[in-house]
Amino acid sequence: MGRIIGIDLGTTNSCAAYRTEEGAIKIIPYKGGDYTVPSIFAIDDKGQELVGYEAKRQWQLNPTKTIYGAKRLVGRAFSSDVVERMQRYVSYKIEPSKSGGVEIPIGSQRLSLEQVQAKILTKIKQVAEAYLQEPVERAVVTVPAYFSDRQRQATKEAGTLAGLEVVRIINEPTAAALAFGLGKGLDQTVAIYDLGGGTFDISIIEIRDRTFEVKATGGDVFLGGIDFDNAIIEHVLKEFASKHAVDLRTDPIAMQRIKDMAERAKVDLSSRTDVPFSIPFITMTSDGKPLDINTVLTRQLLETLAKPLIEATLEACGRVLRDADKEIDQIKEVLLVGGQTRMPAIHDAITRYFKRQPSKGVHPDEAVAVGAAIFASSLEGETANAVQLLDVIPMAIGIQRADGGIHRLFARNASVPNQKAFTFTTSSQDQDSLIMRIYQGDSDAAKDNELLGEFTFSGIRKGPAGSVNVEVVFTLSHDGILTLEAKDKDTGTVMKQTVRVSVQQS
Repeated sequence: MGRIIGIDLGTTNSCAAYRTEEGAIKIIPYKGGDYTVPSIFAIDDKGQELVGYEAKRQWQLNPTKTIYGAKRLVGRAFSSDVVERMQRYVSYKIEPSKSGGVEIPIGSQRLSLEQVQAKILTKIKQVAEAYLQEPVERAVVTVPAYFSDRQRQATKEAGTLAGLEVVRIINEPTAAALAFGLGKGLDQTVAIYDLGGGTFDISIIEIRDRTFEVKATGGDVFLGGIDFDNAIIEHVLKEFASKHAVDLRTDPIAMQRIKDMAERAKVDLSSRTDVPFSIPFITMTSDGKPLDINTVLTRQLLETLAKPLIEATLEACGRVLRDADKEIDQIKEVLLVGGQTRMPAIHDAITRYFKRQPSKGVHPDEAVAVGAAIFASSLEGETANAVQLLDVIPMAIGIQRADGGIHRLFARNASVPNQKAFTFTTSSQDQDSLIMRIYQGDSDAAKDNELLGEFTFSGIRKGPAGSVNVEVVFTLSHDGILTLEAKDKDTGTVMKQTVRVSVQQS
């Protein structure tokens, strides 16, 4: 079979890497010399599908048929707070699927988020095949450490739809640690602070030569560069409404122009102390007079707007350090990953918090793809490339109890792979099935966690209540994905399993 590539499937940009015949890890370039592909999908007025730069170029003029930030919605319930928050800032429609998930009507199609992600993965696959001059059929794909079981499964499904076998899913901070530490003979504990376009992760990882052990991880899959952009957008909208008594939120093209300018201004403020924020003819008054946006953004203003976001990341750092049972002085290196970490205020905040300058040992945009390619190479069987990853799940997994509480099967930061067996006894006369609802999350109340699915095991031997013992084995894969199997403990008969996968919250 062909080589396995590593793919960083990002919220705003994606990239891929591979190991050369000489053993070096290289990022796969896109045409024009770029090393990332925008994670954007669109359908233009002629019905053509566009991905990457082609989709981004027509974004301003076609905002309602241009999908971005899909990673934030994948594996989500339509009723979730995340979807509600996304709807405030995107111009495309977000609608419920039949199962309670998310679908996006675009052109003549209705796409699931797995299908949207598959479009982006297909583009990456095509770019890789054109560059490597060989078929690409297998990949290691990275996800945020704080992705749930459902989001991980959705990512694997997206790979299948794109014609890729996702041989492993690994966490983005773990991949960055591989890019930093492999081959250096290290024996130290590092913190990976990963603030990308749409997600934030913080992981504490012990590196012992070629073994990378995650001690604890945490984060927020709805905190990233997009939210820094949105803070600027909110400020500009309020200022414009105050000055002209006009609300621009109902104009998708105006909103897209503001979004583009906000992102550019944010980037420029990493190297400048102030930038003009000017958009001519943003709208017109009722009597036909054109209105412009003309203001100046300062780095100080951006830091004020972004302060709650930066503080939220530091609070997560504190929680993860406690979970890892580590003190700050035990952290020998702090790696900054993700484009948003270029913001000077974040660099300063991390320096103060960890009492050390962050390491410059990894490229913030490329480290995750490089780490994925390193691990992909280790799966190809060469002993010299072998690495050992000892990862964890980001949130607890448990069964709903009769009182609405949770019986935890695996605690937060439980290691993967993992397996536990529990025995359940029939509770009624001639009971022929066992139903259990599995949730992921750290709340003690089932309703406040994410429902992973309702599992029904049928074919239980008939008999008096308490006469049949059913053993259920819960297995967490290397990818952090849960599977279940049940059998009659006395006869060894395996029960037939039915899973009702609904992303509706209960």
